Amino acid sequence: MSASSRAQVISLYRTMMRESSKFSSYNYRNYALRRVRDAFRSNRNVEDPKTVERLMDEGQRTLALIQRQVTVGKLYETQKTVVE
Repeated sequence: MSASSRAQVISLYRTMMRESSKFSSYNYRNYALRRVRDAFRSNRNVEDPKTVERLMDEGQRTLALIQRQVTVGKLYETQKTVVE
């Protein structure tokens, strides 16, 4: 993996983690953080440039989905639980 694509992957990871931590619900927040972390760990050793590009596109779509869901979640926010 080239240095520029590595930097892009790390940037995408950090952005997805930051956006996932914005979920107002404790359960959704932890689920999203765990899914992002696990997805990146499972694809850690991918070297093929085409596969990396496909995974980056998928990650960008997932990031957009997370951002939409955070926005919708803020519209319909409920009371905080004891855990939160």
